[in-house]
Amino acid sequence: MSQWVLREAGVQNLRLEERPVPTPGVGEIVVRVAAVSLNYRDLWFIAGDQVDASSPLPATPASDLAGTVVGVGAGVKRFAEGDDVLSTFWGGWIDGECPPEAGVLGGSLPGVLAQYVVLNEAWAVRAPRSLDAVAASTLPCAGLTAWFALVEKGAVRAGQTVVIQGTGGVALFGLQLARAHGAQVIVTTSSAAKAQRVLELGATHAIDRNATPEWDRVVRELTGARGADHVFELAGGENLGASVRALRQGGRISLIGTLGAGSMSLPSVPSFLGRPTIQGIGVGHRRAFEELVRAVDALALKPVVDQVYAFDELPAALAHLERGAFGKVVVRVAD
Repeated sequence: MSQWVLREAGVQNLRLEERPVPTPGVGEIVVRVAAVSLNYRDLWFIAGDQVDASSPLPATPASDLAGTVVGVGAGVKRFAEGDDVLSTFWGGWIDGECPPEAGVLGGSLPGVLAQYVVLNEAWAVRAPRSLDAVAASTLPCAGLTAWFALVEKGAVRAGQTVVIQGTGGVALFGLQLARAHGAQVIVTTSSAAKAQRVLELGATHAIDRNATPEWDRVVRELTGARGADHVFELAGGENLGASVRALRQGGRISLIGTLGAGSMSLPSVPSFLGRPTIQGIGVGHRRAFEELVRAVDALALKPVVDQVYAFDELPAALAHLERGAFGKVVVRVAD
């Protein structure tokens, strides 16, 4: 089989290598990979920003696969050959608090950019019936992050207002899931063209933050000065202060991304008076992922995929992700 391997930091050092097809050990499954979706953390890992003693090189990047079980080891009870599955982002986080021994695929655990992958059976869930492999591969990180923030922790409900920042994978899942739960959605984006596209996807309002840098003021105007119930903070830096100012008293901010900013800053008085709940979101556990999969089928939700690349076009797919995508970038591994 073919497998992408990173032996030194830098996308130029990615190589397709030939490896034996893996065989499953006790409690393991072998998955024939159909598609892998890419995340920004894959760019950081390949650049060397997330390589440490727990994830030494050489390594195979990426965490999010959709595929079919083609082999099972002794003692496997959750899956059988022929089952369509998705990988979990966290290996070992099943429910409740994330245990210290849990690891991330494509980080401290082996990644999935290969034609065949061996997984502990606990590190997979059944794929939704309503999606093909390309669409389904977008769920393990981006889809679950939005679900965990909105539903698992945020208890989103009809009549609320949710602010979504940007038009990447997590952002567009947040838009779709919030609308499916009856919430109003305000999206901040970087261009009039993207603003139009999110309106077509169901956003209630769209704010071009380049044309209107004080987007928090517009949010308060659109909500009758009340403020938003929930903000997806995806920019970091000083933008967190704008998120606080856009929030209603007692509202919630989900810290999801930083877009290159190494820190975040808060305005003191609005933070004290606004009494916000600010919670970091590190994707989510397997139980929530299984609930997301059921919801995807029930809602007939269709993930937004910007472009699909062939398996040997990984460098081009990564370049697309780095310059910005509307939704998800996916690598098709097999037909």
